Amino acid sequence: MGGRGPDAARSARHAGLALAAAGGPAGQTLFDGEEVTEKARAIKGPDEIRAMRCASHACEAAVATMEAACQPGLTEDDIWAVLHAENIRRGGEWIETRLLSSGPRTNPWFQECGPRRVQENEIVAFDTDLIGCYGICVDISRTWWVGPGRPRPDMVEAMQHAHEHITTKMALLRPGLSFHELTFGGHQLAPKYDARKYSCRFHGVGLCDEWPLIAYPDHYVDGAFDYEVQAGMTLCVEALVGEDGGDFCIKLEDQVLITEGGYETLTRYPFDPALMGEGSGPAA
Repeated sequence: MGGRGPDAARSARHAGLALAAAGGPAGQTLFDGEEVTEKARAIKGPDEIRAMRCASHACEAAVATMEAACQPGLTEDDIWAVLHAENIRRGGEWIETRLLSSGPRTNPWFQECGPRRVQENEIVAFDTDLIGCYGICVDISRTWWVGPGRPRPDMVEAMQHAHEHITTKMALLRPGLSFHELTFGGHQLAPKYDARKYSCRFHGVGLCDEWPLIAYPDHYVDGAFDYEVQAGMTLCVEALVGEDGGDFCIKLEDQVLITEGGYETLTRYPFDPALMGEGSGPAA
């Protein structure tokens, strides 16, 4: 069956169920192919890696245009529409989610963008979740400060914690590392941020979000993640930092390639300097 995405997967599953109900092809047994295909897709070949580099570059150019457009008075939908347009302009295909929110709507995370107008002196956070050029998924996140004032100290602290979370976890990456080590090793979130943490520490990426999913320790299932990192895998490194009941969350995510000697960061987009605590001036 042609096509990609949830509709194609649903159609294939319905066809398989119909074959099974009819007794299956003569002399053959039907199995769910998801696990086989997911693991086969986990290691990217040279052409896939080249395509992902192009898609990453195109996505970041689109994000830069969206950041230039992001200003007080625009709705969340206005800002998100820029990413859609720029993705299509560069040969991209579609975006899986509407994950851009502003101010207090960033906590809890996973609220879709809407008609709320961005105000002065608050944050805007997003997750691209897009299928870009060559049909490759680019799944990166950034959080921006919209001035003209300076962000509050607790926002800077959360941003620095989120940045440390992804960069320290990323530094672990190398072929042969167990998924268990990725769950329990490296940077762990401060207890005050635990309730609002993201659904995983890492996940695979290719034609969409893919296998593997690397869980946080409290969602680890013993024996279910007995695999190792391999060269050619492409992973997204996640961080969501905010307090339960707070009025903001910081969302960061980078995309990386596992190499024979370690890893390469495919995401080049800078982190917001105001939220990183650079510069001076009074907090908003």
